[in-house]
Amino acid sequence: MSDAIAAPSLLRRLLRWESALVVLLIGTIVLGDQLSPAFLKSGNFFYIGLNIGEVAIIALPLALIVITGEIDLSVASMLGLSGTILADLTSRGVDIWISMAITLLCGLLMGLFNGLLVTRVGLPSLAVTIGTLALYRGIAQIVLPNSSLGGFPEYLTNIGVVPIPHTQVPWSIAIFAVLAVAFAVTLHATPLGRAIYAIGSNQEAAYFSGIRVKRIKLALFVLSGLFCAIAGILFSLRFASARYDAGTGLELNAVLIVLLGGISIFGGRGTMLGLVLAVCVIAALQSGLTLHFMSPQDQNVIIGGLLVASVILPNVSDIYSRARTRVASAGARRASRRVTPTGGAS
Repeated sequence: MSDAIAAPSLLRRLLRWESALVVLLIGTIVLGDQLSPAFLKSGNFFYIGLNIGEVAIIALPLALIVITGEIDLSVASMLGLSGTILADLTSRGVDIWISMAITLLCGLLMGLFNGLLVTRVGLPSLAVTIGTLALYRGIAQIVLPNSSLGGFPEYLTNIGVVPIPHTQVPWSIAIFAVLAVAFAVTLHATPLGRAIYAIGSNQEAAYFSGIRVKRIKLALFVLSGLFCAIAGILFSLRFASARYDAGTGLELNAVLIVLLGGISIFGGRGTMLGLVLAVCVIAALQSGLTLHFMSPQDQNVIIGGLLVASVILPNVSDIYSRARTRVASAGARRASRRVTPTGGAS
């Protein structure tokens, strides 16, 4: 009897989205090795992590926002504006550490602005963050109109080109790994994590059960702004300069990581393990295609296809149940039109 009960449980675990991501990761590694003999070289692991580190960092708070049923598409613009603020302050003679502190504060304010428009004004997060995507990028262009700006201390710019001593691990990936553990504990083992899932599953029910829905959402948007500022600093130090268009398009990569990780676009479902596996898949795929000399345009086609698939495949059951609900509702409305107000047939 116990074996009969254990078998379906084991099957459910094997069929989880995370298991599919493990298979996809193995397949991606095999493909990368076939595309280029340099793919599995130890030195390439450093560049694989380096190219995905900042995007992985901004994907962490974005994942929590999506679990609550919201979205933040301004993440790449906040990254770019943070880099321009850091470079502009440094060029004016402000101490680099003070410049970093001010940049982090600006990131908090950008996230706060997004969060207030969503939670207090009541605007849809999709519309708000599309607007601030353009707004923050425009401000960055005003700060640095036509040129790049550097002048960062060499001991800091080495962060982007030198791995952690005695390893092939970039600093950005090490930061991501520490933060991912903290996020996993918070999401899966604390009351706050359970509240985030509850908000995404049924916001109204969460509100009436005493969960501070607006406060939690606001905090997540502020956290997103802070992490984008951190990523913007790392991005600028990696290239030893900043431009107003830095990070353009990275919001799609961040959203792809979140959705490919199995986090439902409808909210209420997803794990940090899935997100970490998605980071590994995307990093390996981009590295393999780049080593194969595939053009960025062709890579965008693959990224776009993965983005569509990552919306549909993990949410097949949700899409099916929503379609059935719409059909049933339409049928009920048609039936009600055939009945008179007194209950007789029309």
